[in-house]
Amino acid sequence: MDISTQQTAPPPVPPPATTEQKRAARGATRPGDRVFLGLSRGSGILVLVIMAAIAAFLTYRTVLALSENEANFFTSFDWNPSGSPPEFGIAVLAYGTVVSSIIAMVIAVPVSVGIALFITHYAPRRFGGTIAYVIDLLAAVPSIVYGLWGALVLVPHMDGLYGWLDDYLGWTGIFEWNGGAARSLFTVGVLLALMILPIITSVSREVFRQAPLMHQEAALALGATRWEVIRMSVIPFGRSGVISASMLGLGRALGETMAVAMVLSPSFDITASLLDPGGGTFAQNIASKFNEATVMGRDALIASGLVLFVITLLVNGGARLIIARRKEYSGANA
Repeated sequence: MDISTQQTAPPPVPPPATTEQKRAARGATRPGDRVFLGLSRGSGILVLVIMAAIAAFLTYRTVLALSENEANFFTSFDWNPSGSPPEFGIAVLAYGTVVSSIIAMVIAVPVSVGIALFITHYAPRRFGGTIAYVIDLLAAVPSIVYGLWGALVLVPHMDGLYGWLDDYLGWTGIFEWNGGAARSLFTVGVLLALMILPIITSVSREVFRQAPLMHQEAALALGATRWEVIRMSVIPFGRSGVISASMLGLGRALGETMAVAMVLSPSFDITASLLDPGGGTFAQNIASKFNEATVMGRDALIASGLVLFVITLLVNGGARLIIARRKEYSGANA
């Protein structure tokens, strides 16, 4: 008989797994494993319950505030919840929060990516480790310290930069400076960039380290320079990680309170120039007015806090989705 014409027998079908085998596969056969599984599951459920409770409380107080508000909550420039009738809106707060965060991201993301690439692919191992350690220490500095440094050091030394921007870019109107104190959204953006730089750098560094070595060695074998290897292999692999790191940094920039409150000179007005005092942020407005607010004023502040709560959840949720899309981060160098 011709061997090529022989029929291959189908592989035997394994019997269905029993309950004990399923438990063994999940690692929940021993009492300690079952206790740990229960604690982990309970902790996850507790976090969800706490988040739901916070959302319910904020929503309830927001409904009370909006039921008395005589102005449009999303478009009004006024903030007078203690008036008769109460009138308040978040247009100025939303503008200040978004603009200061965008300025911080524009400054921090390129610098953070450059530092991460330098540490992982250019600097000697010991020197790169020292730089990484120092940058990670910046994440441990309290916000109040950043605020004090910004108010006492950064603001007085921004006049030179403000003058340069006014001389060369003042014709745009965006960087027109009237010579006042540098307590504007632009200064806040610079300070926020310093605060989120450690977060973006740390995550980006870990992602770049996991870029496949086979791709890099193949590019080097073909005669590519170190920069070409980074441009064609490392950066494309770490693009999603950089985006997720940037969104995590954005989450902190959106909710920063004390540092912004100590640097910004707020006013409920939107100016065309980023160098003029004005505007405000959600967190700064809540921190500066909560203690002196009436019951209606606190409800109005809580309503603005609900908006910030939703924005922060969306930003962090987007970062998690981007990370989940790239399963190859684990074991990429193997």
